Amino acid sequence: MSKMLEEIRQQPQALDRTLRGGMRSIEKLRATFGQNPPQFIVLVARGTSDNAAQFGRYLLEITTGIPVSLAAPSIFTVYDAKVNLRGALVVGISQSGESTDTNFVLERARECGAMTVGITNEAGSAMARIADRVILVRAGKERSVAATKTYTGQLMALYLLAWALGAAIPLDDLRRVPELASTALSLEPEIAARSERYRFMGKTIVVGRGLNYSNAFEFALKMMETCYVVAERFSSADLMHGPIAMVEASFPVFLFTPAGATWPSLRGMLQKLDSLGAESLIITDRSNVEAAARGRRAVVVPAKLAHSRRPPEDLFTPIPYIIPAQLFAACLAEAKGLNPDQPRTLQKVTRTM
Repeated sequence: MSKMLEEIRQQPQALDRTLRGGMRSIEKLRATFGQNPPQFIVLVARGTSDNAAQFGRYLLEITTGIPVSLAAPSIFTVYDAKVNLRGALVVGISQSGESTDTNFVLERARECGAMTVGITNEAGSAMARIADRVILVRAGKERSVAATKTYTGQLMALYLLAWALGAAIPLDDLRRVPELASTALSLEPEIAARSERYRFMGKTIVVGRGLNYSNAFEFALKMMETCYVVAERFSSADLMHGPIAMVEASFPVFLFTPAGATWPSLRGMLQKLDSLGAESLIITDRSNVEAAARGRRAVVVPAKLAHSRRPPEDLFTPIPYIIPAQLFAACLAEAKGLNPDQPRTLQKVTRTM
């Protein structure tokens, strides 16, 4: 069994540790922001962590109303531009905490008078030393090159950050997320069987929207780096603006389809794909009765994830939705005779400037 698969299975415990272990520092951070809230937020990351940042952008803007930007590190590292970050909260996200360009942006941000927060799995990392505050992902050592438990740990850290910034995120519901992750893991036998059908897949499209847009990027990345599949990723809206032209009969398309605000556009997307004869497979849950009814063309997390007390309805779907996608990538790599723990030309820590 691959280390990647082992680490996917460790996520409920890792999520629980991240949530429980971070609450004391998050409560202090919430008090700080209550007295001095940021005017805007900048998230900086690379790779899988950048996909987590994409989730953070949607989450923070939806739940706090604070404008959020995703940093382009090259503005700082290549062009040496002077950016006015006074009044900003700059959040670096890195599994190892050793991402050279991410840390460089954090250093520049501090020089500009911004408050900085680091989200990392390594308490002794350079990021943890540079940032004013640290939200620690307590995932334990990640040995596979493909990040899995650190990605979901970063999503959990971003929920905590949103709460610290005043978001009305019910903590009791957030505490259920590790249990929901366990529920998603129960799909492993089904997904292992389904992956065999895609053994010879060489290209695909992954579609998500809103809070699950980042999962489209992350699922595609996992297939690219562990299965060597050319995987494009789009929102359902962007796919219709041109790229839909490459979809033909039997073309494989994967979609994240929660109930709630994004479902109408995703339903329309599925109808279009069906009319083209595409090979579509969706990840959903029991809350979306219409999507779950697609039978063999649906992977259904066996839980109702819709959040009825406070919008958005799909607030807690991203973590339990990405786990079936991670399992699919790990199982597909095995079906293709590949080792997902040692992708060619890659190593665990990547340093770029």
